[in-house]
Amino acid sequence: MSVEPAETVAFGRLQITFDGRVLRPRSWTEAQSAWAAEILRTAPAGQVLELCAGAGHIGLLAVLGSTRCLLCVDIDPVACEFARRNAEAAGMTSRVEVREGAMDEVLRDGERFAVVIADPPWVPRASVGRYPEDPLLAIDGGDDGMDLARTCVDVAHRHLLPGGVLLLQLGSVDQVETLRDQLEDGLSVTEVRWYDDGVLVRMDLKQA
Repeated sequence: MSVEPAETVAFGRLQITFDGRVLRPRSWTEAQSAWAAEILRTAPAGQVLELCAGAGHIGLLAVLGSTRCLLCVDIDPVACEFARRNAEAAGMTSRVEVREGAMDEVLRDGERFAVVIADPPWVPRASVGRYPEDPLLAIDGGDDGMDLARTCVDVAHRHLLPGGVLLLQLGSVDQVETLRDQLEDGLSVTEVRWYDDGVLVRMDLKQA
């Protein structure tokens, strides 16, 4: 069986290693890390959760300049192994945990987080053929591209601390509006930033 060659690229101040089985880090997503780092300066005390973490680059860069602990979750064992490897390379092993499994199954009931960073697949299934270089598991968001995004919002709603923030990556403003219409009480869209390659959405959980 052939082994995918590993590659290392710069992602902000980090060197991130991955291979073709994992989604290549996109330079534009450094904006998600930077925004999360900004939010962390005033967020409640507590750790950070990254959902659909892939190689872990967005979450790692987000907490790099802080003392916050990070929990990375991904269903793909290959992605989880690279996330651990990248945490070690960054000298952050002592404050980074990686859990493999479905995001709505691996978190304990009482776990709460100050900030949730979510990077779900958001490409509609009918369009995944436009991205032949990307692993299907990392980009297939279901019929409307929103299957995993909805799960991310649900998990964040249940596991954010009061006053906590979800920072979610999507593909379009239309997807943001779809989610906005489906939000439960307590979690609301407070800011949207859009880029050439995607959209970032901030959602705040109201104080208790």
